[in-house]
Amino acid sequence: MFNFPDPRFSSIIFEHIPHGIFTVDKEGTITSFNRAAEKITGWSRLEVIGTQCAKVFRSDHCEHSCFLRQSIERGEQHRDQEVVITRKDGNELLISVSTANLEDENGRLVGGVEMFRDLTVIAELRRQIQSSYTSQDIISKSAAMRGVRELVPLVARSRSTVLVEGEPGTGKELVARAIHNLGPRRDQPFVAVNCGALPDSLAESELFGYVKGAFTDAVKNKPGRFALAEGGTLFLDEVGEISPAMQIKLLRVLQEREYMPLGGVAPVPADVRVLAATNRNLASEVSYGKFRQDLFYRLNIVRINLPPLRARFEDVPLLVARFIEKFNALQGRRITSISERAMAQLLRHDYPGNVRELENAIEHGFVVCGGSVIEREDLPPHIIGEQVAPLGLPDTATGTDMGPLQGAEALTIREALANHHGIRTLAAKELGISRNTLWRKMKRYEID
Repeated sequence: MFNFPDPRFSSIIFEHIPHGIFTVDKEGTITSFNRAAEKITGWSRLEVIGTQCAKVFRSDHCEHSCFLRQSIERGEQHRDQEVVITRKDGNELLISVSTANLEDENGRLVGGVEMFRDLTVIAELRRQIQSSYTSQDIISKSAAMRGVRELVPLVARSRSTVLVEGEPGTGKELVARAIHNLGPRRDQPFVAVNCGALPDSLAESELFGYVKGAFTDAVKNKPGRFALAEGGTLFLDEVGEISPAMQIKLLRVLQEREYMPLGGVAPVPADVRVLAATNRNLASEVSYGKFRQDLFYRLNIVRINLPPLRARFEDVPLLVARFIEKFNALQGRRITSISERAMAQLLRHDYPGNVRELENAIEHGFVVCGGSVIEREDLPPHIIGEQVAPLGLPDTATGTDMGPLQGAEALTIREALANHHGIRTLAAKELGISRNTLWRKMKRYEID
């Protein structure tokens, strides 16, 4: 729930804040529109007040997953959700939106409020960074990744479909972009689509587009992702999530090199190289009847398997250095390094979220760091504090389930306690953790 501040200052804040802000009533009709909103969208407040916000912003999210409507109907707050809108001049614009419901002084629902900001500069920086990815950007010195680095330039030269497998957060899209940027289609579009985020009702129109009149709101032709990737590369992330019906349609595109837009009467040729990625074992999905065997073989011409970060801990310092460089560019900061204590803490973590989790940890450090060096205290609480160990092999010494990293940690704790004759305060100091954290770890590992 959102309430404006003191009425004496709310109008000044509303008009001079650099972010776009507008409010709507319970039916979604715009009731106020500040100066920044006018500048970002190209619409004047006189043109939009009394109008449904969906008609002003003209985003795909307006019809199917409107964040503002969810805030009004369910009381949900949304923060920094990226949405593409259409400005008054017809140009598309990437914005970040935050929404909340609005209540009056008596607590009665009166509508909703949305704050948004232009992400054009950030989007351009992303494009500059992402468009230059090559196999050299697959940061690793581990043996587990050597085969990946050697394979990427080879498959980049071909037109064959590539299936990239790996746990969430291992860098599957980075590998796909490297393949695109090293290949003959490098100067053509690279279009990525997360199949897991597409509901069945939208998947066909999102991938293949639609023609005017295909359904009630189809007032003009809209190209799908295949059309946008024409001549270039289409990256189908989480391809294992698509429905059986869409699997059939995708198989036809790969076989016939053509597709049918929704509502169309003639097939459209598709000059597109398809790269796919999944965190599932598609071979097992085929054996269980959850994924079509013929589509699997079409996608699995070349397979690249990305190991999890816990299998290549020697890459953590390299990745941290790259992320510091990246966020300095994106956020305009001047972070120079990370402290030894912070790096040691990062090396103790298991990373169930893989490289993406490490990247998020460094971004968190950028947000809270007040100086030029990321300290241990600047890392996310779940990395600083006690970690929940993933299930692994049973440790016969403790009777608990531990993987090799947890076993090593338990051994280190025992050695520290032995060095200080069981005095926990001194052992905790040697380990660089609090006495309470040491006690919790001892309890978890059943260390007396």
